[in-house]
Parts: sequence; structure tokens; C-alpha cells
Amino acid sequence: MGEGNNTFLTELILVGFTVIPQLQIVLFTIFLAIYVFTVTTNIIIISIVRADQHLHKPMYFFISNFSFLELCYTTTFFPKMMAGLVTGNKTISVQGCIIQFYFMNDFALTIHFFLAVMSFDRYLAICRPLHYTTIMTSRVSGYLALFAWTAGFVSPVMPAGLVSTLNFCGPQNIDHFFCDFAPVLKLSCTDTSLVEITYLSFVWTIVLCCFLFTLVSYAHIISTVLRIKSPFGRKKTFSTCSSHLAVVSIFYSTVIFMYLRPPGKTTFHSDKVVSVFYSMVTPVFNPIVYSLRNQEVKKALAKVLYRHLKLG
Repeated sequence: MGEGNNTFLTELILVGFTVIPQLQIVLFTIFLAIYVFTVTTNIIIISIVRADQHLHKPMYFFISNFSFLELCYTTTFFPKMMAGLVTGNKTISVQGCIIQFYFMNDFALTIHFFLAVMSFDRYLAICRPLHYTTIMTSRVSGYLALFAWTAGFVSPVMPAGLVSTLNFCGPQNIDHFFCDFAPVLKLSCTDTSLVEITYLSFVWTIVLCCFLFTLVSYAHIISTVLRIKSPFGRKKTFSTCSSHLAVVSIFYSTVIFMYLRPPGKTTFHSDKVVSVFYSMVTPVFNPIVYSLRNQEVKKALAKVLYRHLKLG
């Protein structure tokens, strides 16, 4: 289709990582290992939480949701990226690109909501321990999880809808390994000012609200921990939320660098490096930091393995 001298594109090309052909298979092997590890460890965590009655607590319920969420998040771009490395076919339809953009934002924002919900859970457990079991019931934790999933699902609808109204005239190459906001907008021959303002407002509002909520929760947690007189008591209490705090710190530092900037300041090559960190490396470390270092999870894993070996 054309309008004036412009030919609207129906397909785009995800450039990904421009390396010599001999390194494509090396990159594919590395990314395949990362993806398999991420999927396997998160499935293990979900299975352990479901199988062990001792882990049927709000904290582990949220962790199992978080693990499933990371499975969904990585699956939105890993298979397409790896297929492009093997086959050399890196094309994606405009509609497919918008769908990927929507689901990447959907799952990424749901992560933000879950991090906020989990910080609230830790706040109640540490700052209101006598009321924790009466407030954080299974019904309340279920409602909080439902809120996080629903909010994440609804939030990207308007930005994705606005991106779908744009016309793309070229160049055809998206200088990224998935359909991210700034690289996609660069290809549009339509006025993108409304889309940029809407998207940035949307990102600033949701990300910063979740971040500030998490920050306030941890300010209360740290204040409570510091008031504990026993060093052992302080260490034991803080250990229940240190993993979550580590994940929050890593995730928000990369996301704030990536998205809370004017689009004109974007440098795509450096952004790809940061994107690799938060979209590939962080999901690898999260299961280790969040769950597999947890004593209760390790005991539950040992029991499950012993049971299977005994039956075998």
C-alpha cells in the first residue's frame, strides 16, 4: 500500500546481534542454555511449591506466580530470537511486532506489580507479625495476585493500541532483538509525539508508583529491623526479605536506565547491552537468588528428590 511517495511496510526485521556468521551458532548455544536454565529452574520452583505443604504460604505463593511470570516473559522473545540466529530469517510482521510489544510490556509490568505486592507481604510479616496471618490470608493473597496479573494485562492496552495506528515506511530494520518501544517508533513515518507522551506517562506512572510503594515498604522494614536489639535477630529477620531486595535493586536499576529517559536520548547499542542484562541475565539469577538459596525451598527440593529416588 502507498500514500504519496511512502510505501507502508508489512514486515520488519529484528536485527538482533550483528556478528560474523561463524559466531551465530555460538550465540544460539549461549541463549539456548540461558533459556533452558530459566525455564527448568522456574518449573522446578513452581512444582516444589505445589508439592510441599510447608510451602503453602503467601510468600511462596507469590514466588511461584513470579516464576510463572518469568517463564511467560522470556518466552515472548527467546524462541523468535533463537530461530533468527539459526535460520537467518529475522523478519516479523508489523502485527506480530505489535503483539510482541504488548506482551513484553504486559509481563514486564506484571513483574513490577508483583514486586510491589511481595514487598507488602514482607512488610506485614516483619512490621506487623502479630497480625500477619489474619491479614495475609489465602484469599487476600489470591486477590493480590489477581490484581497484579489483571493490572499488568490492562496497562499496555492503550500504548499498544496507539503504536498499532502508526504507519511504517522504512527503514525496515529494528535495531534490537525484540520489538522495543524506541527502536520501533524510529521506523514510523507517522507523527509519534502523542504515542511518545502517552507511553512515557504510562511508564513513569506505573513504574514509579510500584517503585515508590516498594521503597516505602522497605523503609519501614529496615526501620523495624534496626530496632531489633539482638544482632542475630536482626540478621535472621532481614534474611527473610534480602533476596527480594536484591531482585528489586537489580530489576529497577536496569529498567529506570532503559525507560525513564526521553526517547531522543536513546542509544540503541548500549540499550541492547542493558536489555540483555534485564531480559536474559536477571531471569537466570532470580530463581537462584529468590528461591534456590532459601533454606525451606532447598529442604523441600531435597525431600522431593529423595521421594522420587526412593520410588525409583
